[in-house]
Amino acid sequence: MKLNSILFLFVLALFLSCSSDKDNEGGNNTIVGVWDLTELKINASTASDEAIFAKEILDYLSAANCYILTIDFKTDLSLITETKGGYLEVNVNQGGTGLDIPCPTQKDTETTAYTYSNGVLTVLGDDNEMVTVNVVISGNTMTVNAVDLDIENFNESGQLVFTRR
Repeated sequence: MKLNSILFLFVLALFLSCSSDKDNEGGNNTIVGVWDLTELKINASTASDEAIFAKEILDYLSAANCYILTIDFKTDLSLITETKGGYLEVNVNQGGTGLDIPCPTQKDTETTAYTYSNGVLTVLGDDNEMVTVNVVISGNTMTVNAVDLDIENFNESGQLVFTRR
């Protein structure tokens, strides 16, 4: 289960760090800025065990101001993604009193390009296909529907929540 959660976060980071050569059609100003993944909203009664575990890890790390995925949308349409998901360690505390999840100090950084217009974020996927994701931005909160990401074990309804710094 730990591996699936880490895989989910890593795949998400890879998805968001893909590039696009398409020119922006306007409307990118609302997405410009540095966004941290701060929450996974799911229905705990219908969510998979992997999604519940990923939410618990993300909640724990976010409460400690540790962000495992940061996305920086620049005005020049470049996109810098920093992910710590590949370096997560989940340890059982001595005496079995719970889990210890230290904030990773290592991160992977990728710079690519993006387009954003009218609530649609477009990136080029690893298979050279254009991938579009609907996002909702309200002030300093951006949500992405988990269903739109089409990641195995995480395709039930739910939302990834990013907070702008």
